[in-house]
Amino acid sequence: MSSSRCNINLHKRSLMCRSMSFGLIKFLVALIFFTIVPLKSEGQFHDWCIADEQTPDDELVQAFNWACQNGADCTKIQENQPCYLPNTVKEHASYAFNSYYQNLKQKGASCYFNSAAVLTAHDPSHDACKFEVIP
Repeated sequence: MSSSRCNINLHKRSLMCRSMSFGLIKFLVALIFFTIVPLKSEGQFHDWCIADEQTPDDELVQAFNWACQNGADCTKIQENQPCYLPNTVKEHASYAFNSYYQNLKQKGASCYFNSAAVLTAHDPSHDACKFEVIP
């Protein structure tokens, strides 16, 4: 009698192991699928690097100058250019931070700027001023 109980218990364990294995396989297949298939489509996920509103202007100016000297294209925030207005430290820093980040993120650049910047999913472009986004 005890051997038949063992067979039943072994059978239940085997079924449990198979169902757990199948569940794990489904999870791994889904994980692989979502890492291989690009998530970007018509509703692409983009991020922009902008100035943190809590950062004091003097810190933004330092980070802004560094960005413009190290890879950001700051020509569009010059006077008479599409991103000059509004002429504020925060707006100009945001444009410079984003330009630097977009141009160099594929090479490992971050949106940090000594804690002066943050990433946003909201497009900061306005009027004729278009903030570049590179997937």
